[in-house]
Amino acid sequence: MSHDESTFGRLSFLDRYLTCWIFLAMGLGVVIGWQFRDTVEAFNDAMTIQGHTNLLIAAGLICMMYPPLAKVKYEKLPTVFADGRVLGLSLTQNWLVGPILMFALAVIGFGFLAPAVLGPDPRWAQYMTGLILVGIARCIAMVLVWNQLARGSSEYAAGLVAINSVFQILTFSLYAWIFVTFLPPMFGLAGSDVNVSMRDIGVSVMIYLGIPFLAGMFTRMIGLTLKGSDWYDNVFIPRIAPLTLVALLLTIVLMFSLQGEQIIHRPWDVLWIALPLSIYFTLMFFVSFLMAYRMGVDYSRSATLAFTASGNNFELAIAVAIAVFGITSPVAFATVIGPLVEVPVLIGLVAVSLRLRKRYFGGVELPSPILPCGQCDYVIDAPSPSSLSER
Repeated sequence: MSHDESTFGRLSFLDRYLTCWIFLAMGLGVVIGWQFRDTVEAFNDAMTIQGHTNLLIAAGLICMMYPPLAKVKYEKLPTVFADGRVLGLSLTQNWLVGPILMFALAVIGFGFLAPAVLGPDPRWAQYMTGLILVGIARCIAMVLVWNQLARGSSEYAAGLVAINSVFQILTFSLYAWIFVTFLPPMFGLAGSDVNVSMRDIGVSVMIYLGIPFLAGMFTRMIGLTLKGSDWYDNVFIPRIAPLTLVALLLTIVLMFSLQGEQIIHRPWDVLWIALPLSIYFTLMFFVSFLMAYRMGVDYSRSATLAFTASGNNFELAIAVAIAVFGITSPVAFATVIGPLVEVPVLIGLVAVSLRLRKRYFGGVELPSPILPCGQCDYVIDAPSPSSLSER
């Protein structure tokens, strides 16, 4: 069996075809919006407060964020802090290289190329903003799946995810202001109609990341105290994990139902958005992996560093885009393309990571990790070789 086939096969049925589910949700939303436009708009108006906050979507986004944050092993932070080199590399890749790279790709793609090739259009600036929001929202959820499939370090993945979660609470608003409002005018893009206040983004981050972050942290503390880690990791987390996928798909259906007419008239916009995202995921993975390898970091941590740097927290990007710019905005449309692109690209990079292990780290065979059926973000430790031989 090839690496690609084995990697694909280790995903659960829901995870394996996540890109298909996203496509189906997009298609369903477009059809609903096209056929029942007046009903959809009336429903959106009834559920919207303060001009652009849809209560149903807000609840869905919080539910989307809660399972991965409840799963984070915050107690693993000391393991990551023990090696300053690895921590420093991770912070550099996540909070310096990643945001700058996505900003550069967004500016090149939609600040210059799209207007030059397709002509001026206000939506280019908003697509650019959507991509920037994806770039500054660092991965906290699906990275655990990619890391486990690539046989990375579970302890380092848990620790780095916990650090990213805390960093996003503290810095996302500042990063958004710097990359969305402050920097674009320096590249001659001051004429865009993007105007976002740091306060608006700060409120959105505290609602859509702060609430599920606190809920997840306290859930883990209480669950471990009352029921123990075995029950919490093997019973509770698998039960709540599907909330992320369900909430994501429902959000996509509603978003695309409100943008159905625009999508039908502009299908190529999806490809324009997908191109810089694909380049971003690929470059971040290879640069991070090779930097770790050059520093003498072992394979398991090199893979973990590469996947934590290349993945993104698209749930947060979608939440902020909807809260600040509105559910029908091109900014929100650009952010929702993120998971559509990330899933197939990162699955491919898992196979690449395994090949790099074989080439640069001796290729010692490791037991395959097991992903419980239907749990997108929940992973358990790989079985021992002896248990495999007994099957």
